[in-house]
Amino acid sequence: MELHDVWFVLIAVLWIGYFFLEGFDFGVGVLTKLLARNRSEKRVLINTIGPVWDGNEVWLISAGGATFAAFPEWYATLFSGFYLPLLLILVCLIVRGVAFEYRHKRPEENWQRNWENAIFWCSLIPAFLWGVAFGNIVRGVKIDQNFEYVGNLWDLLNPYALLGGLVTLTLFTFHGAVFTALKTVGEIRERARKLALQVGLLTAGLALVFLLWTQADSGDGKSLVAMIVAVAALVVALVANQAGREGWAFALSGVTVVAAVAMLFLSLFPDVMPSSLNEEWSLTVTNASSTPYTLKIMTWCAGIAAPLVVLYQSWTYWVFRKRIGTQHIAADAAAGSAH
Repeated sequence: MELHDVWFVLIAVLWIGYFFLEGFDFGVGVLTKLLARNRSEKRVLINTIGPVWDGNEVWLISAGGATFAAFPEWYATLFSGFYLPLLLILVCLIVRGVAFEYRHKRPEENWQRNWENAIFWCSLIPAFLWGVAFGNIVRGVKIDQNFEYVGNLWDLLNPYALLGGLVTLTLFTFHGAVFTALKTVGEIRERARKLALQVGLLTAGLALVFLLWTQADSGDGKSLVAMIVAVAALVVALVANQAGREGWAFALSGVTVVAAVAMLFLSLFPDVMPSSLNEEWSLTVTNASSTPYTLKIMTWCAGIAAPLVVLYQSWTYWVFRKRIGTQHIAADAAAGSAH
């Protein structure tokens, strides 16, 4: 296996890790409107992800940085062609982070409600747009002979990509619901399980159509296996959720995310960004990669740094592993910090 193939796999792993981790905290952000009934319950939801949401975004930074260094042509075409949706995602992530920190700074109801609205919308919008972006990457976009994107924003809003956005939005919301059931106690835990069933059934229907469409267009034997794993894991996650086995439900919803994203990358390889105008103009792991020397240095750096990041983040999740509920929120501190 060539180093550019290795880095394609490593970038896929980084995106899979990002969607697995950020997926459930996007879902929890969406649930602040769908599940929480009062300020104390909203704080419970926010506190379930308070210690980890910013660490989850490290995977996005790593994926973007790795793409820039390992596949500069891919990075340039992707970030220029998808400039507006990616900028909107970036703005949402910034506002969302500020909302977590600023929500508790003042006691006024309007102040807190506005920041809670920001958390909801800045979780929902990226959850949708990431699916639209990756749907377009897999489907192919208008790339010319100079490897430049020559389409426009409306070209990105095609039925396949929009369906992909609905799949990521509902899947992340389901992932967040089972995480909430795993991390909470009392009535909110029971309601999270009920909502997880409803959202999970919707997710199953949308995901099945999207994955079958992907397999029919660009899949092979490996992507078919990943699709079967994704669908099976989602079904079993729903069963585990109904049985009150939140740990298994969360693990299996995570497997669904992992297998579904893996299927997209398996369908994509060896392209990194197909051209819908001419197959010969597609960006591939070969023509979009950096020099072998650059990839070699990156491999050594990643081999040292990546295990340290994984160990630290695992330790963080272990420290904050206990369940919480409204009884842990003081009556006069319902507007407290999300840490």
